Amino acid sequence: MTVLSLAYPFAVVGPNSVGGAEQILTELDQGLVKAGHRSLVIACMGSSATGKLLALPAFNYRTEVERERLWRRAHVEHAVSEALAANDVDLIHVHDLNFHEYRLPYEVPVLVTLHMPISWYPADVWRRLPANVMLQCVSDSQRRTLPPHLKDVAIIPNGVELHDTVEERRDFALVLGRICPEKNQHEALEAGFQAATPVVIGGKVFPWKAHTDYFHERLMPLLNEARGGVQHRYCGPLPEGRKRRLLAQAKCLLHPTLAPETSSLVGMEALAAGTPVIAYRSGALPEIVDDGVTGFLVSNAGEMAEAIKQLGKIRHEDCRAAAEERFSRERMVRQYLSLYAGILRNRVPETMHA
Repeated sequence: MTVLSLAYPFAVVGPNSVGGAEQILTELDQGLVKAGHRSLVIACMGSSATGKLLALPAFNYRTEVERERLWRRAHVEHAVSEALAANDVDLIHVHDLNFHEYRLPYEVPVLVTLHMPISWYPADVWRRLPANVMLQCVSDSQRRTLPPHLKDVAIIPNGVELHDTVEERRDFALVLGRICPEKNQHEALEAGFQAATPVVIGGKVFPWKAHTDYFHERLMPLLNEARGGVQHRYCGPLPEGRKRRLLAQAKCLLHPTLAPETSSLVGMEALAAGTPVIAYRSGALPEIVDDGVTGFLVSNAGEMAEAIKQLGKIRHEDCRAAAEERFSRERMVRQYLSLYAGILRNRVPETMHA
């Protein structure tokens, strides 16, 4: 089959993708080609694909005025039309949170993966879906927040590559993710001070004012502070290889997010490295962290600090085993390929767990 994947037009797709939706699209692009299918990817300039990349121009996401929004939409719709004219496309798979803005052809089935919290989409989207559009969630907790008439949409949990990276464990905690207020990284730094554990932060500061203000006003003072002999460190965006090594070296991953997380690729990647996860009970994180077995679920910086002190109770082998059983990339790709085939046969399973 031939699958046309539509990315969020502001984020680069490829092996070093930063966003979760872009990482999943990259894995599916690779999985389709490996399974002998055709993969077409519409993504912004600078992206890469294992299949065929159909590049969009670079858009300025800092000026989302109406004129810019309409210009972007026209480019995306034109790229879809050109792809359909030049290829016998069986299915369009949309990973863009703005899926509702596009006029997509009715004659081709459309699958929309909802990567974002349901509350982040316009409330009226769910009442005016075209008949050829099917939705899919990435976790139970996400699906429970959909309107009642959509409670039976398919669920395919995210997955990650299970690397066999062997590194010597070191005395630091790791924080990964885009730097912004809802990710709440400053509380991880506070927890590190309380637990006398250095914290290393890796992640990109996007040029939105709220994000840059948060970095300079909340994180920088803590990064510049040395308390009780503990000094934290910010490494910026991490290339895949370095991220993998840090995950294998860290004593734990700290994830104090306040966002209603639909999944957590960094949590899955940490477990794949045998690294415990200490996380707030936000969104789908209780579906990923087995409290007391693969990490701890906590509610504030004080509890996070106490959990760091209890890491001796967590076995690295149990973390890795959980990732192998539940969070593998291969499992996720198999389920998407099965869902694609079901859509094309007009037989869609109600839910698709491993």
